[in-house]
Amino acid sequence: MRFRPALALLLLAMLSQSGAAPTFSHQLRWKPVPLDRSQTGRKRVGALTYLGGWALESSDPRFGGISGMTVQGRDVLAISDQGSLIRFRVPQGAVSISELPAGPGKRARKATRDAESMVVAGGRAWIGFERVNQIWSYALPNFRPLSSASPQPMRSWETNTGAEGIVRLRSGRFLVFSEGKPPGRPTSEVLLFDGDPSRPSTRVTRLFCRVERGYSVSDAALLPDGRVLMLQRRYSPLEGVSVKLVRATLPPWKTDAVIEGQVIADFRAPLTVDNFEALAVTQESGRPIVWIASDDNFNPLQRTLLMKFALDR
Repeated sequence: MRFRPALALLLLAMLSQSGAAPTFSHQLRWKPVPLDRSQTGRKRVGALTYLGGWALESSDPRFGGISGMTVQGRDVLAISDQGSLIRFRVPQGAVSISELPAGPGKRARKATRDAESMVVAGGRAWIGFERVNQIWSYALPNFRPLSSASPQPMRSWETNTGAEGIVRLRSGRFLVFSEGKPPGRPTSEVLLFDGDPSRPSTRVTRLFCRVERGYSVSDAALLPDGRVLMLQRRYSPLEGVSVKLVRATLPPWKTDAVIEGQVIADFRAPLTVDNFEALAVTQESGRPIVWIASDDNFNPLQRTLLMKFALDR
């Protein structure tokens, strides 16, 4: 996301109530983590320079499950796969958690509020819910619901395959990424919306995205130069989790066009890695900054990681 002062003020408003100072419900414990457990001084992975990272812990049982986020300055707004809004400042040590005031089904239920993606732009937020395969839009800062849709192409997506990533292009179009892959294809489905994907009348075109073998898309974000970053994730019982960061130039828009990318960073042991599902891009001093967070699935054997990188120009 390109830095804009107005958007920074908007995110600060999300952290406050009626203009008052932010009120945080629970302390957030920040435990620094190295990029590489075997070489604690290592700072490079592929095209990324490691700027810092933390394992985050809170006594609030709603903390965790981060599947999408937006970052502005030091302020992070994340969405969990139970429909919770998680707000904190890097690295201040406190967290505020609230529930989406509206969405599919009942609050705080993964079966209906499994939010997997979020993008913020122009005073609005768009959130993708898997299982129900819907997209909702909200007015900020209070997340007042504006519109929702169950786009026809998404209705055939399997229960646990999308929408894993939402990207708003400069043109006002949207890309929505599925995690699933059609049988026999090395690609996953991507939908191109000519406008607001939360409006049932918006025209949609089916595209595809080539993924690394054994991997699936877990989030995506727009770079300042108009290219797209994608997290592609794999889990193996023997090797655990590995994640690749892929950068892609978008193709000419036509039905069944394939988004092709290049791996620019490969995360696997002994690097610090977990179930990376949230990706955000900001800028500092003119250079792109990449933020990655993990979904701990509310599992004590997993961690909520937040990691910050500078991307080579």
